[in-house]
Amino acid sequence: MIKYELRCSKDHRFDSWFRDSATCERQEKRGLLECPMCGDQKVERALMAPNLAAKGNQRKPRRNTETPPAAEAAPTPDVAGVPMPATPENRAAAMAAAMPAELRHALLELRGKVEANCDYVGDTFAEEARKIHYGETEARGIYGETTDEDAAALADEGIEVGRLPWVPKGN
Repeated sequence: MIKYELRCSKDHRFDSWFRDSATCERQEKRGLLECPMCGDQKVERALMAPNLAAKGNQRKPRRNTETPPAAEAAPTPDVAGVPMPATPENRAAAMAAAMPAELRHALLELRGKVEANCDYVGDTFAEEARKIHYGETEARGIYGETTDEDAAALADEGIEVGRLPWVPKGN
């Protein structure tokens, strides 16, 4: 996986992950990249500073031994301060609560468009995407769930799919 900082023609900057640089280039050429803030499809890669790893002979900073590991990975508390179980729904809610309101609004708007214009196929997403790609069923927009492994297999077959953060509705 590779992360690029992207910039639209209105100078909005955002990050996006791609399987590899070739996938990013293909999506750029096909006009599949879109600014999440304004919807602009004139998106290009911005200059980024490289992420350099430390030399192997340099020591990592020492971890604070006074804080036990369980406390560092404590579940996110809800509004009342009561810890929530680490379910996917609670992680999504915690993520949504921590993001800027403008980004949350844009993601909710995107979710509404996907739900209004695409068919929900649940956990059969990879199977349905293959059927559409190979012409076994009608071409249409679909959304659903899939595993990381199935998403990687789709990319290996040349089936371009996108993953979206599914922000929960409501507060």
